[in-house]
Amino acid sequence: MARKEINTCTLREWLETGKEVSVLDIRPAHERMEWHIPGSVHVDIYDELKKNNPGAVQSIDLDKSVPVVTVCAGGKTSLIASELLQKAGYEAYSLHGGMKSWSLSWNTASASFEGFNITQFRRTGKGCLSYLIVSGAEAMVVDASLPIEVYQDAMDKRGLTLKYVVDTHIHADHLSRARELAAAYDLQPFVPENDKLRYSFLPVTNGSIFFLEKLEVKAIHAPGHTPESMTYLVNDQVLLTGDTLFTNGVGRPDLKADEDEAKKKARLLYQSLKKLVQLDKSILIMPGHTSQPVAFDGTFIQASLEDILSKVSMLAEEEEAFVRLLMQRIPSPPENYLKIVEKNISGDTSGVDPIELEAGANRCAIS
Repeated sequence: MARKEINTCTLREWLETGKEVSVLDIRPAHERMEWHIPGSVHVDIYDELKKNNPGAVQSIDLDKSVPVVTVCAGGKTSLIASELLQKAGYEAYSLHGGMKSWSLSWNTASASFEGFNITQFRRTGKGCLSYLIVSGAEAMVVDASLPIEVYQDAMDKRGLTLKYVVDTHIHADHLSRARELAAAYDLQPFVPENDKLRYSFLPVTNGSIFFLEKLEVKAIHAPGHTPESMTYLVNDQVLLTGDTLFTNGVGRPDLKADEDEAKKKARLLYQSLKKLVQLDKSILIMPGHTSQPVAFDGTFIQASLEDILSKVSMLAEEEEAFVRLLMQRIPSPPENYLKIVEKNISGDTSGVDPIELEAGANRCAIS
């Protein structure tokens, strides 16, 4: 029986267009808890498949009129599952490259405001969020984390002129595509002022303002997650918060820091958050990440500042309690984060396989 595989682009298109498909996750439960494909069904048959048990899929009861895509970590064990399902009468495929390849899959959501609109690009497995801000025919990209062709295609379809490419901070969980995207348009990337980067960039400082046709975007320095972290206030209506504030938590202060340094950064984060929560409570917070796989439903990942204040209890704590809670709740660091930071500092991603380097769950938020 011929082995059938599909690539991540095909599965992404199926999910984006609403095609009926059953995604069957056959990984161990602890791996699925880390990250998974939205809407997938889990059956913990990994060990049985590794034993080549022909009865491993007998308990599976899915609609045989709907194609099934089996998923594992790297796309090998899922081949066994798809072959067994084919023998059982299913139209079954294995996801080539597994969850590692799925890391670069994405979907979008859009929001319109008077005088501007924002498209949110979501790496559905990794949880990285980037933004295309448009006013008239001028555009700005913030925190580019996908292959640059994704943004280029989106702008070309709308006849847009890219004016700014901006990062909120030096990222630790994904390779920044800001430098590459900017270079494609003969621009220089804007990065928060720092003394770490080893390539040419335009520094963003507190109060820096970016102008699109009918739009003003103001930088607000918010150190804590990293010393240089910036947030961007869009027309006093939207705040792009990077890894400083999420819809369900706050940023982590510990990456590339020992315990004492992490506590100092936690105090900086506390002060930054206290400053941000003084903004108008109706402002919409659009973060740089989400901790859950992003569904293909077109729902924008955002929340009003008022809503976040009601849900994230840490924001109501005094400084000492905030620092203590933050340090107690720090999750394990992102995989390969030291290598990713080094690549982002050097600006040289040649010879790097993003699928290998960036694979894994998002671990940026503390709640």
